[in-house]
Amino acid sequence: MNPCSSVLLTDLYQLTMVQAYIEQGMMDTAVFELFVRRLPAQRGFLMAAGLEQVLDFLERLQVSPAELEWLKQTGRFSRSCLDYLETLRFSGDVHAMQEGTVFFPNEPILRVTAPLPEAQLLETRIMNLLNFQTLIASKAARSVLVAGEKPLIDFGLRRAHGAEAGLLAARASYLAGFAGTSTVLAGMEYDIPIYGTMAHSFVQAHKDEKTAFEHFALAQPKNAVLLIDTYDTEAAAHKVVALAPGLKQEGIMVKGVRLDSGDLADHARKVRRILDEGGLPQAQILASGNLDEYQLQRLMASGAPIDSFAVGTAMTTSADAPSLDCAYKLQEYAGRPCRKRSEGKATWPGPKQVYRQYHRNGRCDYDVVTTVQAPGAGDPLLHPVMTGGRRLAPAQRLTELRQRAATQLAILPDSLRSLEGGHPYDVRISQPLQDLAQAVDECV
Repeated sequence: MNPCSSVLLTDLYQLTMVQAYIEQGMMDTAVFELFVRRLPAQRGFLMAAGLEQVLDFLERLQVSPAELEWLKQTGRFSRSCLDYLETLRFSGDVHAMQEGTVFFPNEPILRVTAPLPEAQLLETRIMNLLNFQTLIASKAARSVLVAGEKPLIDFGLRRAHGAEAGLLAARASYLAGFAGTSTVLAGMEYDIPIYGTMAHSFVQAHKDEKTAFEHFALAQPKNAVLLIDTYDTEAAAHKVVALAPGLKQEGIMVKGVRLDSGDLADHARKVRRILDEGGLPQAQILASGNLDEYQLQRLMASGAPIDSFAVGTAMTTSADAPSLDCAYKLQEYAGRPCRKRSEGKATWPGPKQVYRQYHRNGRCDYDVVTTVQAPGAGDPLLHPVMTGGRRLAPAQRLTELRQRAATQLAILPDSLRSLEGGHPYDVRISQPLQDLAQAVDECV
């Protein structure tokens, strides 16, 4: 069994609350919504991602006999609770923003409507899945905006916080607009293009650099991208030029070179000159080495002749903003609107919809968060995706999600496209929602 699909991949308090609900007969319908309270520093927007994994988790929701036996042996759970878990399946409805949608604070991106114990038990894993991929897609989108038409490749698996994180980061970054990934399993699981060159160890394992380049080109005749900064970058570029005629006789073209250290802009200019003068104008330059969106911005501004970039650690860990202030909160139970009023963590009550308005130029203008009953103008962002525990449509292909993400980035206001975040986007709380919050407060 895959541990990542287990119902027990949760916090203990979810199960203890479920037991209390069952024992007290609190089985009425509850509505929970997931949203982000505030943006990380220097962020102007977030990009929703991870819905596919959430729906897959919900469809497969089941407690195995081995898990039930373990829960029984802990001595923490009543017979009624164990009996409930034994037959547990998700039976509720889900509304959500489509993956690739740009969103802002206080806007629900997912709504679960289900019997209270079910909806409660889902909290931890839903947050875990949506939080992480949204975090990475939002980080990756910043690099996409900076790089323009130049391809970006995810190189982050080895520095990711575990196997699932590395795999899902490849998916989230591709969704946001990256061209591909070095993570081979992501290629198989998600049909993402895979890219790779060689490591410094490959060069070091050979007695000389030129032989290393030749051996790699012979082994990868259609992917002869050579790492040239193990010793002396420009000297290695000359070796590539000297090697190219012999490789050409073997039917092998040097596809490109990779720069991984030093002043990348300066090396790129010198290497480009060497390659062009040596008869290799078609050979492209790939840059890597602890890149993030800020370094990409500097390299792009410098006009460095770099054709593509590989981005790793900073993106896969969202190094400058490694967490989101997201929450999954109860908004209604048994038809009664609910509202948390904790200091600094207050919520808006009831099931909600988000409507997006646009400028005449087609760019996003402002959003309105309102109750589901209130009429709204603009595009509704939350859509039904699951009813009665069943998906309403097959999973969308990642290529479709990439197109949505690209469209969403294209309609962002210019102020939100900058790395500094710009002026906060206008998210308006409708009068009906404000009135509902006041009515709930007066009943407490």
